[in-house]
Amino acid sequence: MAIVASRTSFSGRLFDGANYLLLALFAVSVAYPFWTLILQSFSSIDAVNSLRLRVWLDAWHTEAWGFVLQDDKIGLAYFNTIFRTAVGTAAILLVTFSAAYALSKKLLPGRAVLTFLFVFTLFFQGGLVPTYLVVRSLGLINTRLVLIMLPAMSVFYIIICRNFLMTIDQSLEESAVIDGAGYWRVLFQIMIPLSKPVLATIALFAAVYHWNDFFLPLIYVNDDDKRVLQELIRDLMMDLNLLQTDEFIAELTEELRQSEQLREMMRIPPQAAQAATVLLTIGPIVFVYPFIQKYFVKGVMLGSLKG
Repeated sequence: MAIVASRTSFSGRLFDGANYLLLALFAVSVAYPFWTLILQSFSSIDAVNSLRLRVWLDAWHTEAWGFVLQDDKIGLAYFNTIFRTAVGTAAILLVTFSAAYALSKKLLPGRAVLTFLFVFTLFFQGGLVPTYLVVRSLGLINTRLVLIMLPAMSVFYIIICRNFLMTIDQSLEESAVIDGAGYWRVLFQIMIPLSKPVLATIALFAAVYHWNDFFLPLIYVNDDDKRVLQELIRDLMMDLNLLQTDEFIAELTEELRQSEQLREMMRIPPQAAQAATVLLTIGPIVFVYPFIQKYFVKGVMLGSLKG
């Protein structure tokens, strides 16, 4: 009765109200920058250059979005990026968990030497030129496979996954083997379900890397049909920034100066185009993250063992 009374008392209601207010302010502080990015992508030059805070626009301009979406290959670039992210993340998880599961076994012959060789590559690497020569000798230049194979093995992820697997009580595997389960069954029905938190974390990191990376396609892929979204947007932003330079404007001929399409592109605020590209590229990651976040909690191990 005392607990119920304390909840309905004035001090209890005041405490709950203060909590709701703080949570609401925190939610606004998180959501407002994202909303500002949306407003900026639809802003004119004058609105972008003004420093005042705003929650709505007097006039909505779609020139920045039209510039970003004008390329007819942006749909194909989106597909290439989604394909690379999905297949590349699956490859990273497969290689990472396979290597980490083997290295987590204390009875593995040469385990210390193998672990040292893995860690050694974190500090000493071949470099870009030798890697390029190896990729070219394998015939992987200008293929989608190179964007999946090169990042497939990450020693950093392997060490994280290995350390997590070593925290799982070995009696779980031993009990399953005694009950007649094979090693494949132990792997898929015990170890992988228990490793969902670390696998989900690695999957998120790997997906964000594949989605945002444009360096590997820039080096190894030359075919326009295999270009990823980040590389295409990078080229669009470079073209837009070039249009805003005084050197480019000074070199324009009178015929080009009269071009209405060029004049419209020159009126596009670079900040608005950048905001549009950010919104275009972060959308899928923002939508996927809530479904993965629940696996971050390591409490899945609680209650898995009986005393």
